[in-house]
Amino acid sequence: MQALHSMGYAQELERRMSRFSNFAISFSIICILSGGINSLAQATSGAGGAAIGIGWPLGCLVSGVFAVAMAQIASAYPTAGGLYHWGSILGNRFIGWLTAWFNLLGLVTVLGAINVGTYYFFFGAFGPAIGMSDTIGTRIGFLAAITVLQAVINHVGIGLTAKLTDFSGSLILVTSVALALACLAFAPSWDVARLFTFHNYSGAAGGNVWPEVSTTWAFLLGLLLPIYTITGYDASAHTSEETRDAANAVPRGMVSSVLWSGIAGYIVLCSFVLMIPDMDAAAAQGWNVFFWAMDAQIPPVIRNVLFAAILVAQFLCGLATVTSVSRMIFAFSRDGGLPASRALSKVSPRFRTPVAAIWTGSILSVLFVWGTSLVTFGESSAYSIVVSCTVIFLFFSFAIPIAAGLLTYGGAKWPKMGPWNIGRTAFAATAILSVLAMVLIFVLGVQPPNGYALYITLGFLIVAGLVWVLFERRRFAGPPIGDEIARRQATIQAAESAVGERI
Repeated sequence: MQALHSMGYAQELERRMSRFSNFAISFSIICILSGGINSLAQATSGAGGAAIGIGWPLGCLVSGVFAVAMAQIASAYPTAGGLYHWGSILGNRFIGWLTAWFNLLGLVTVLGAINVGTYYFFFGAFGPAIGMSDTIGTRIGFLAAITVLQAVINHVGIGLTAKLTDFSGSLILVTSVALALACLAFAPSWDVARLFTFHNYSGAAGGNVWPEVSTTWAFLLGLLLPIYTITGYDASAHTSEETRDAANAVPRGMVSSVLWSGIAGYIVLCSFVLMIPDMDAAAAQGWNVFFWAMDAQIPPVIRNVLFAAILVAQFLCGLATVTSVSRMIFAFSRDGGLPASRALSKVSPRFRTPVAAIWTGSILSVLFVWGTSLVTFGESSAYSIVVSCTVIFLFFSFAIPIAAGLLTYGGAKWPKMGPWNIGRTAFAATAILSVLAMVLIFVLGVQPPNGYALYITLGFLIVAGLVWVLFERRRFAGPPIGDEIARRQATIQAAESAVGERI
């Protein structure tokens, strides 16, 4: 609480999360049973087995350098909406404002994408048995129902949310082990060589998941599977103000969630590739590859139990993402960064949660999916194009404060590191690698069939620049600094008293 007061903020949220809970919320959002399964075709319909055996560790390494660099900054500045504050403190008001918008748009769209993925998993696993049809109405109805339930759980307090995400962490690990064992047990053979064999399945051979490209490009595009899956670890930073001993727990939660997700995901996906009866036939299945292989090799009873566990894990992934989105909205609104900031920054005295922020983020995610599902550009839906921007937006919001930290550490803006300290040299190395990795992610993210992502990203930057120059430059004050922090102390005490925080 003392660290929070020193930055000019009140302890309005309830600090009930343990170190494990902070790890579990990021681990739940990463959820290898969500992105790792729903986006599997990016690898199997690209470079084949090598996209998993070689590509998965490389992609996890890309996410890992971001996580380590962010963890170092998080230890020094453990606040809700961490990325926004880091950009503001280590850079300036504009950098913080831009970081906030990149992160916010990325979080809202990724929440929609996660819950759409849950819908399609349910449809693929149980839809045929119940005669379900994939229509926009069915999709949006399903999406709205699970998003409302996730918002209600978040509404009633961080205690219940933390318990469910703690359970989610255990469920992901147990289900991952069970899925891997089932794949290995029912594999026709263990052809380990296929994990390191390159085959170009781009174009028609891979169900047109990717356009026809060279083998090198097919492999590089397959890196989007681990990069897309191993994200969301910024949730540990967003829940800093609800985590005990945040300066130590948050950086550990970020790094360990990436490490364990990478290891567990590698075991599961390698086991799945070994189970596939025929790689050529699997690649031709495109986005249906997971259900095709499971139906072909795993007995129905075991398969349905695994499907049910995966479905619950995916729902809890969305639940944790609602938490992350709402804390970002709350933190940005606390400094007047959004329309209706006064309402969005309010914390319920009864539940100690930012209720308006929770429901706003949830509703926006559903509206995003609904609106973009109705529009197409050529052969691609606006939804699929914008989702490809999600990765770009999120990693830009990671890279901006990391680059600012690289330039300012040791000066007045960042005089010393927090208690979790990897050292200046190691931080500089991970920061430089993060910036280089951002270039790679951007290049991969705007390749066909997502070429419009380039124009969306550039368009957002132009609009953001105009909005800043014309409106926000004069209005937006950013986080409190200097004498403003001292002037806020009476307001801080009043805010804490209003929500029942013991002073």
